[in-house]
Amino acid sequence: MRLNEMSFTEGQPVDSYGPGFFRIGGELHHGPVLIGPDGPAAWAGLDDLAPLTALSARIDVLFVGTGAEIAPLPPRLRSELEAKGVGVETMNSPAACRTYNVLLSEGRRIALAVLPV
Repeated sequence: MRLNEMSFTEGQPVDSYGPGFFRIGGELHHGPVLIGPDGPAAWAGLDDLAPLTALSARIDVLFVGTGAEIAPLPPRLRSELEAKGVGVETMNSPAACRTYNVLLSEGRRIALAVLPV
């Protein structure tokens, strides 16, 4: 297996996560977090649409981590983002963090909204 080192020139990766926290760009964040082009910010969870829709002109895809298990998104969240041209991918939080990191290293226009495990 060939391993390649990732470099992050456009954003901050998720360094690690655990029960109730995420380490992003070396800083610890407790609770749900949103990582967009301007870096990480506290997020109130799946009912907090305003910060997600505010990113619509700056991202193509939003990865939503729903905690330890994959869960359906509120229909309003998905429909509002898709109406603004943002693709929404739902997965459990560990998978969302890994996918976000890989696509971030490729310079993609993405964001991550993630609930803790």
